[in-house]
This record gives sequence, C-alpha cells and structure tokens, in this order.
Amino acid sequence: MADGVRTYTFENGLRLIQIPSPTHVAYCGISIDAGTRDEEVGEEGMAHFCEHMMFKGTEKRKAWHIINRMEAVGGDLNAYTNKEETVVYAAFMKEHLERATDLIFDIVFHSTYPQREIDKECEVIVDEIESYNDTPSDLIFDRFEDLIYEGNSLGHDILGTAERVRSFKTEDALRFVKRLYRPERMVFFVFGDVEFEKVKKMVGKRNDGVASLTSLTSPTSFTREKIQTTHSGTFTENRGTHQAHVMIGRAGYGSKNDKRIALYFLNNILGGPGMNSRLNIALREHKGLVYTVESSLTNYTDTSTWGIYFGCDEEDVEKCLKIVRGELDKLMNEPLTERQFQAALKQIKGQIGVACDNFENYVLDMAKAYLHYNKFEGMKDIIEHLEKVTPQLLQEVAREMFDAAGLTTLIFR
Repeated sequence: MADGVRTYTFENGLRLIQIPSPTHVAYCGISIDAGTRDEEVGEEGMAHFCEHMMFKGTEKRKAWHIINRMEAVGGDLNAYTNKEETVVYAAFMKEHLERATDLIFDIVFHSTYPQREIDKECEVIVDEIESYNDTPSDLIFDRFEDLIYEGNSLGHDILGTAERVRSFKTEDALRFVKRLYRPERMVFFVFGDVEFEKVKKMVGKRNDGVASLTSLTSPTSFTREKIQTTHSGTFTENRGTHQAHVMIGRAGYGSKNDKRIALYFLNNILGGPGMNSRLNIALREHKGLVYTVESSLTNYTDTSTWGIYFGCDEEDVEKCLKIVRGELDKLMNEPLTERQFQAALKQIKGQIGVACDNFENYVLDMAKAYLHYNKFEGMKDIIEHLEKVTPQLLQEVAREMFDAAGLTTLIFR
C-alpha cells in the first residue's frame, strides 16, 4: 500500500480508505462496485440513470437542498458511472468534511427516486444520449467495445437508449440499488488534511444507519458475467459523417496478468498524450493526414480494451491504416534499443508524476483500486513496476497484442 494510506473495514463490510494531503481542499466520496456490466436484461442504462436520480430527492432532502448543500460553502458535488463502478464524490474546504460525508451517505442510501422527478430527468438523459450520438469521435469507443465483447454485458452502452430510459419507473430504480448498492460492495474514500480517527468516527456514525437499513435484506450473491470470447474483424458503418472515424484494437490483459504493465508502456509509446508519440509523428507531423490520433487502454477487473483512434478524410482511411499497421509491425519486429527504451521510460515516469499532481484524478484512482483490488499503489509503486519491464518483454507483448489476425477495425463513414 502507498505511503500514508490508512484503511479500516466496518462490520457491515464497508471499507474506508484515506490518504492525507497538505492542502486546505479535501475530497471524499463513495465508490460502488456496480456499473453498466451489472445491468440485467431490460435494465440497459439503469446504472447511469440511478446516478442521475440520486440527486433528485432523499427521505429528508429535496433536489434543491441536495444541489445547494455543498455549493453553499463553495464546494462541488459530482458523480459518474462507467462499466464497473458508480462514484459519488465532493470537493470542499477541509472544515466541511462532515457536511460532505452526511450528504453523500444520504443520497447513496436514502434516495427515493420520485416518479415526478424521473419524468423530468428522463428527458435530460435523453438529450445527453442524443448529444452523444451526434459525436462520432466519442460514440465509436462504445460501439467498438460492443463489437469486441459481442453478447457480453461489458459491451453495453453506458447511457442506454431513449426508449429504454423513458420506460424506467421508481420501482425499477429501487430494485436496482437494493440489489447492488450494498456496503460490502463499497468504499468510502477521503483525501485530506484530517485526522483518521475523526474520519472513522464520522463515517461510522452514518454507517450505523446503513447497517440497520441493509440488515432488512440479506446480501445477494454476486458474480460478473465472464468474458468467454472476443471478436475480431473489420466493420464499416455508414454514419453520414464529414470525416471518417476509425478504431483498431482488441481486448487485452486482465488485472492479474503482469503483462498489463508492458502494454501500458507500449500504449504510451504508440499514442500516449505526448506529441512525440509514434502515431502522432507518423500520421500528423510527417504526413499531415489527421488532426487527432491517440492510443488508449481501458482496464477492467478481468480484461482490458486497447485501441487506436483517428479521424481523417474518407479517401485517406486506407493510407492511414497502412501507416498504423507499419508502426505496429515495427514494435513487433524491432525491439527498442536501450537508448529508445530509456527515453520512453523517462517520459512515462514524468507523465505519471504530473498526473499524480492532479488531486481529483489521484483520489478517484485510489478509490477505484481499493474498491476492486483492496490495495492502492502510489507513484513510487507504479514506477517500480515499469522499471521491471524490458525491451524484450515489450516486443513479446507487441507480438501478442498487435498481430493483425486478432485485431478489430471499426470505421464510421
């Protein structure tokens, strides 16, 4: 565990984790091990829907009181949903930790999902869905995963469909949260300059009410649908876009596979945030064929999705794909020289250092790691893992991941 991290587990299974910070601003929240891939047939979009509706009323607060509770003291209340978790969190001056803790427990455990608010918020979510559908550079990522994990809940779109969302009722939301919003599937996280014993007491006080609430129902057995097979091939969809949007990639390593670190390293070399990435140099700087090209790696508990995205003129698609294929072949067939390797290692270390200075992202990463793996590794630990990678391992992983036969290509035209 990273230096300075304090943890505690309450009797009902709720876990607490805190990292001290030197700033006057603090963060806290609840991370729930429930996301899009946990939706049952007919519930597609429900995880995201419930995240929205948490803010619309609890047993003791109306929507306005929820919105105003943190903003009245200059704080910020936020939430998000992805494939494997739902997170509610706040940023505030450290003296308002108890206010934030009380509010977050209230909206996670005591929301009522009133139908009158559902009827209004459904249209807000539908607008979000339509906005997303109008943004092909975002939409292609979800569609890509849907192709790779065809037939598996992991491929589901997070937002769902307008028709499905408009059908959701209060009882549907309550059924979903009763099944999945369980203390043993949650982590309460804190990042701030506050005493841990004080935090533990503060959280324990709210957790006592949660314990009595959840004791009314027995814990449900929970297993996620396993990824049995993934799919490859080339797929073209007519979206009527001005530009062509392209993704090429595949499913990658799970969290227990040590090669995931090498893939993370390779991904950064190929198309990470640096303007000197191989794909940016080859496609944009040398050829002027694209404005945006990036390589991404999304990690899940039992797999990962690796993919390259670029947008280009329609007539340049095949030319760009040939260049991308060439860069992948280089990494498969030409091991990095020691000089190239050390330069790439130096760059990724610096990027990690800069990323860790973003406190909000840092604390959310901490919560995610502790939720799924019961541990959190700081910057020092991550760098130690990277330093164990060798040019030979990078080439081995490249050969496993970048072989053309295993790749999926999706083209929006």
